[in-house]
Amino acid sequence: MTTTAPGSRRPDPETPLWDLNLKHLQAFLAVADTLSFTSAAAQLGSNQPTLTRSVQRLEEQLGVPLFLRTTRQVALSPAGARLRDRLQDLLPQLKQALDPEPSSPVLRLGFSWLLPDGWVHEAIVQFERESGARVQLHRRDDRWAGVDRAVVDIALLRGHPPADRMKATRLGTEGCAAAVPHRHPLAGRPWVDWTELGDHPLVINSTGRALLDPDGQLGAEHPRIVHCDNFDECLESVAAGRGVSVMPDLVLQRNLHPALEFVPLRGAPSIPLSLIRPAQGAHPLAERFTEVTRRVLLSRRSGRAALGQSPGARAGRVLAGR
Repeated sequence: MTTTAPGSRRPDPETPLWDLNLKHLQAFLAVADTLSFTSAAAQLGSNQPTLTRSVQRLEEQLGVPLFLRTTRQVALSPAGARLRDRLQDLLPQLKQALDPEPSSPVLRLGFSWLLPDGWVHEAIVQFERESGARVQLHRRDDRWAGVDRAVVDIALLRGHPPADRMKATRLGTEGCAAAVPHRHPLAGRPWVDWTELGDHPLVINSTGRALLDPDGQLGAEHPRIVHCDNFDECLESVAAGRGVSVMPDLVLQRNLHPALEFVPLRGAPSIPLSLIRPAQGAHPLAERFTEVTRRVLLSRRSGRAALGQSPGARAGRVLAGR
């Protein structure tokens, strides 16, 4: 094997071209960047003779000189300049491919309206700790929170899931609260009866119509229904005085809008709360997340606090399996 810089020639067909490793390529790039074997060796924590041998080995394998050396300077040859330009992009990708950083699996959790306080976040933390996966939260303004269109892998659903297409695990129920503008006749009261809503225009988030009126008690004869497309529009429509709205009673714990008040609803139907995922082809971690969530709910039920509790809710309303 010659140790002098080779002239332009084809590599020996009997010599494997890839009888190289990353150190040869890294050595070449270091010299190409510094145009100094001494500086490149210091940069790599090596020594000049070792670096020189690595570069010479690469030149022998490729059959072309990569540097033009004189006693005073080092310059890239045309072949060396081309190789440098290619390796600057390719070498980081090659290193990543050969030593990939293990990425965590992702489970996409969809929801509409608001996430229940406390226990959902506890379930996410516990699931991520146990599984090594990461939960991505997606608020979706559509009926099934994106599960039916594979936008998410699993969803927290308020209302009744479609039994023919979804697998559902019932988590419990939530109560309802009325959203009203300040200075509205219903504002400032300790509670409002469900039947009183019939006296006021009702703002309904179209994606949540079934959850707001699960038993059809509001009826088609309501004096006026104002439709909107999502939760934010619902809040703004109420704030603008277009009517009142019905929301999960966890809004009683949150300061969602400076122009609104939230009043507990008495006599309102409960809102079913479930985790849903596709009946076929579900994400392999969807069941595990469901089990962790049930476990968190049961733990809270048995020991520490009422689940999903809000000022207007009855103790123990959100219970696994209820």
